[in-house]
Amino acid sequence: MTSVPSHVTPLKLSQRASLQLARGCPPPALVDPDWLGTQVPSARPGIRRYLTDLSLPVRDRTPQLTFTKAAYVDLGEPQVTGDGCEMEIGWQSSSLAPLFPVFAGRLKLTPSDIVLEGFYAPPGGEFGAVLDRAFLNIAARGTARWFLDKAARALSTGPAPAIDSRAAAPAGASRTDSTGE
Repeated sequence: MTSVPSHVTPLKLSQRASLQLARGCPPPALVDPDWLGTQVPSARPGIRRYLTDLSLPVRDRTPQLTFTKAAYVDLGEPQVTGDGCEMEIGWQSSSLAPLFPVFAGRLKLTPSDIVLEGFYAPPGGEFGAVLDRAFLNIAARGTARWFLDKAARALSTGPAPAIDSRAAAPAGASRTDSTGE
């Protein structure tokens, strides 16, 4: 079993979506994901890299305030599973990378859900992890939620259930959020 450094935090979120996977996996919107940004060369075989702007929306403000950061998003080759498919996914800042969190994990697609599961490392090692825990992982979870919302809009074949992200998620809600704490 691989040990995970203490400054790395688990992250798991899911988004309800209506995905048509009967025609194959991944859906066409992940084969050529123009919604994800501009494809750029990747140094890793089997990985497609995209230059995009990741966003951190501050939803409880009017007008809504959104922070953006240019980043690379990496997608691996899709693997078919019993109920859909999954692929490696990761992102990191395209500049000043040591100052921003890095995420690595899996993107899982089923006919009714998109799940993002993995680990992120806040900048600053152990000290950064303490600050991250003090601020309840707001930036990492907010960016991951934004990514899932964007992916659900791009990949859905029908209307996804409306979700008010400001409301508390009751048991059995369509979105889960876990940071391992």
